[in-house]
Amino acid sequence: MARSSAEISATLQKAKQRRKPVWWGIALLLLVAAGGWVWLTNAQSQRSVAYVTETVGRGSFQVEVTATGTVQPTTEVTVSSELSGTIASVEADYNDRVSVGQVLARLDDTKLKAQVTTAEASQAAARAQLAQAEASAREAQSNFDTQRRLDERGVSTHTDLIAYEAANERAMAAVDAAQADLKLATANLALAEADLADAAIVSPIDGIVLDRDAEVGQTVAASLSAPELFTLAEDLRRMEVQVDIDEADIGRVAEGNPATFTVDAYSGRHFDAELAQLRYAPEETDGVVTYKGVLTVDNDALLLRPGMTATATIAVAQVEEALLVSNSALRYVPPQTVAGEGDSGGGGGLVGLVLPSRPFDGAGARADASTVWVLRDGVATEIAVQTGETDGRSTEILAGDLAEGDTVIIDQTEAR
Repeated sequence: MARSSAEISATLQKAKQRRKPVWWGIALLLLVAAGGWVWLTNAQSQRSVAYVTETVGRGSFQVEVTATGTVQPTTEVTVSSELSGTIASVEADYNDRVSVGQVLARLDDTKLKAQVTTAEASQAAARAQLAQAEASAREAQSNFDTQRRLDERGVSTHTDLIAYEAANERAMAAVDAAQADLKLATANLALAEADLADAAIVSPIDGIVLDRDAEVGQTVAASLSAPELFTLAEDLRRMEVQVDIDEADIGRVAEGNPATFTVDAYSGRHFDAELAQLRYAPEETDGVVTYKGVLTVDNDALLLRPGMTATATIAVAQVEEALLVSNSALRYVPPQTVAGEGDSGGGGGLVGLVLPSRPFDGAGARADASTVWVLRDGVATEIAVQTGETDGRSTEILAGDLAEGDTVIIDQTEAR
């Protein structure tokens, strides 16, 4: 019975040794099948890529800077009143054309006329006092001369001579005082006449009335602040557009650049202008820094009105017959793949055979504006280029292994 057990054990051991090559063969077949599946999957993935391309060509374009602003008169003047009082009449209205010196409104001048009359009387009294003082001075001078001759002959005392001399000096001083009083009275009269003239509010320029804030009976209090009664524009046939230019663009624009602009009132119509002035003072709004640019424009047809919102396009450069590629080509980069550890081309060892490489979605790839991808013989090839001006859609190519007619890649899709 013991011999029988030993024989059974030996038989089982021999059977296990015979099964080992079978299991190894099965495992090897599975690995080969997995590798083949990976290879077929990668091959199908490569064949399924479809490139979206464009052809490199030559062309021309204009480099432009866009800015927004408002239409304004070249010269705008606010007319106020230097005097306080009540408005007696208004002699100009909205849109009226006015000339230099034309009366726009008048203040009640009853008190002012009375002040002029008083000043005239004071001047007359001062003039009479001067005449009286001059007469007294001539009399005192004559008496002094006579007394001096008598003193020289010894007829009168020296004390009398001193008295006449003092009287003569007082008479001359009275003449000086009368002359000063006359000057003061004359100055007061000039002030009163100026106030009377200022009661008539006149236009300082030839232009048109844009705004009026004056009504008959209105009280004007000039002592607090100068009231704005009229707003005048010098010449609406010559207008300007004040635009806000972004600080990123200020280095590209220059005085003299041609420009065009549009306004909402005339959709689709472009008005020609010229950048006449760039102001150095910055303007900051909500953390955004801009600089004021002034465009001049002819408005002979009087279509443009003050305050209109304008969108201006300023031409800063002109590119002629240059080699051009679209900006999409400069932004394109092929999708990247994740490589297994220890192998830059794909997974290594058994894990690399069983697990295929995992593609990126391209979000982590960074486009280089000095690189384009060209499709040559069906293969995507990276080309380094030197770029120039751009209009936002196309970019000028200054140097690089790129020629007219080359096919550049702008995108890729997966075919189904």
